[in-house]
Amino acid sequence: MRLWPGQLPVTQNEAVTITCYDDLGNPKTHGLEQRYVSPTTGICRKLVVQAVSPSGKLEVPISNHTNQASKIAIWLLTNSPIRGWIIFKWIGVWLLFTLKLLWSVIWLLAQLFAPIDLADDTGEDTDLYNTGYYKPYVRGFQGQLWAARSPMEHSSRIIEEGEMDIPTHTLYPRVLIIRDPICNEWVSCADRDTIIRTKFIAISYRAVDAFTRGPDQEVEKAQFIEEVRATVLEQKYDAYWLDLECVGDTPSEKNRDLYCMADVYRGAAITLIMLGKSASGEKECWKGWGERVWTMPEALLSSRLCYKFRDRETVTPLSLFELANLAYTNYDIEQAIVNAYSGKDPLERLERLTLLKSAIWRRGTAALAPGVTPPPPKLDMIGDSEKSVTVLSGAYKAERVYALMGFFEHRIQPNRSEDDLRALVRLSMANDNDRIAERMVSMLPSTITKTACWYSDDDIYRANLWDILPEIQVAGVTDNGALVVDGCRSASIRWKDFPEVAFETTDSLRRTIIGFVPYLSWPTLIIGLAILMINRVGGIALTVIGLVLLIVSPRLFVFSQSGRIVSAQPWLIGVKGVVSIKEVESHLYGGAARGHFPRMYFTPSGSQFSIPERGLDRGGSFRQYDYAKLADSGPDAGHIYTLIDTCSSTMYYFRAQRPPTVCIYAGREGGLGRFVLCSEKCGINELHKESVLRMPTEISEKMELCGWVALG
Repeated sequence: MRLWPGQLPVTQNEAVTITCYDDLGNPKTHGLEQRYVSPTTGICRKLVVQAVSPSGKLEVPISNHTNQASKIAIWLLTNSPIRGWIIFKWIGVWLLFTLKLLWSVIWLLAQLFAPIDLADDTGEDTDLYNTGYYKPYVRGFQGQLWAARSPMEHSSRIIEEGEMDIPTHTLYPRVLIIRDPICNEWVSCADRDTIIRTKFIAISYRAVDAFTRGPDQEVEKAQFIEEVRATVLEQKYDAYWLDLECVGDTPSEKNRDLYCMADVYRGAAITLIMLGKSASGEKECWKGWGERVWTMPEALLSSRLCYKFRDRETVTPLSLFELANLAYTNYDIEQAIVNAYSGKDPLERLERLTLLKSAIWRRGTAALAPGVTPPPPKLDMIGDSEKSVTVLSGAYKAERVYALMGFFEHRIQPNRSEDDLRALVRLSMANDNDRIAERMVSMLPSTITKTACWYSDDDIYRANLWDILPEIQVAGVTDNGALVVDGCRSASIRWKDFPEVAFETTDSLRRTIIGFVPYLSWPTLIIGLAILMINRVGGIALTVIGLVLLIVSPRLFVFSQSGRIVSAQPWLIGVKGVVSIKEVESHLYGGAARGHFPRMYFTPSGSQFSIPERGLDRGGSFRQYDYAKLADSGPDAGHIYTLIDTCSSTMYYFRAQRPPTVCIYAGREGGLGRFVLCSEKCGINELHKESVLRMPTEISEKMELCGWVALG
């Protein structure tokens, strides 16, 4: 049975198992339920999730390990013994609180005279101290890279014949068709010196405008070639480049021709656009040509442009602006690109490349079967084999990337076995200054794919690719398209319950003294009862004082704990469902009485549910709780989660298909850090992006560096 990321953790009854390996290579076999790696033991375990409304065996009610005395004291102060006739319950709870004070006194005396070591070796997080760091993610990437950034690393991808012989920069075509004036015929020329000295016309066209696949296609190709040759001669040129004649037959020749495609159009004196017959509609001819993936680089990289309809003799020059109006349908993006390349409105390099990628990704390629509409630029078309389209024999699956790479300073050598995804990673690694793949990791797309979760075409937070400052580096890509990254700071997310959090409050002599007074109540009472027979007045006085201290001890105890929290043990705690701030405070610190400092805050801009306050001070609005509750009762029911960060005392509501168990610091944007929340796939040793939060950058210093991790 296949487990999709959208499924909640359940216990599988089928006899289907997965074998995973720890860092020492020890195997462990388990079912398909969601797992996580324990940060204390490094052992793969079933993920138990605390939930507002538990369902299934692996979901439990919300619980905590908070100091019981704090919770009891808060309850005694917030519940009147008269209201609701709970006086007997109130007295019972008060007696429990006094017994806890007595136990504290006994424990203190025992430690003074006979220290006891109660070290816990169970691997559970029960020790109460502030390490200054989050719980780490202790599992690294295990496997082999399909393509590596460093040439020192082994890459398992197959190097095609002649691939290593392709020069880094090729400034001229491999082959030109040149007219021999002596024999008065067109010949194929591969002589380097001749090609360098020859001015030529590059032909841009759409295959369906030149020929129709079928028994007559060779005849139609020949007819189209004759029309091209006649037009070239009319323009007073004796050489041209046409892929039908100039692209080689062997894999190595095809790879080289594809690699230097950008140089062909850069080096051409003129680029001639051969359109279909105007009788079928000029607008349709231009639209069809403009939807082809290679027409964008062919036009933008050319020094001069002209066009001709096949049923007309006229060759008409045109500018990039005229071309954009005639051929391009996504006017805003493509007009911005045209303005940039014409010098009218320059764009920053990364912004220009991002717009080019968006424009090229919309277009159809030779990898699409006849009659198949070019796929829309949706994330689920990337890296998802179940939605892949039919690929023609001999076509390059990564043709879009190869069309895009002509605009980059460094190109990659084509490989017929790779898809758009892996080719894009290789192109990003080759052009490290742009760091496209690293920036995509930090973005939260509207749809996260089942595979290649790092890929993103958009961002829910409305940030652009160039707005992201990455803090990680891509080390390579695996065979199934997972991105292997280095330099990650990571932390584990706790889901089973709320731990007891070690924290410090602001210094106050008054709170320190008052906090010590409740522990004097039992000694005072015991001493008063002991001397009652010896000194009746003194015994009664001490007994009364002890009883009064016991009665007021809950209020004194709460006051001693009421300062503003200045530091706390960093924890990331998850809850399935929407939890209020008051409930979180009660689970973390026992709660807070009226008038005390707040212990938790809402994020003003850290998640898709964030609503900022509009007053003088920056802060998160309490309305986001209602917003998240509404979402949890609608179509997203069961996929809304709460994340509590004790380091910054901030709460976040977010959507996810599965509970994320790892938080990775990936970059910065807009004054905040980008933290990627991931679930674990121990069977294939990968992490899967579930959501991205914008959290304070400084908390990344509380996360430990980990080794390579794979995002797939």
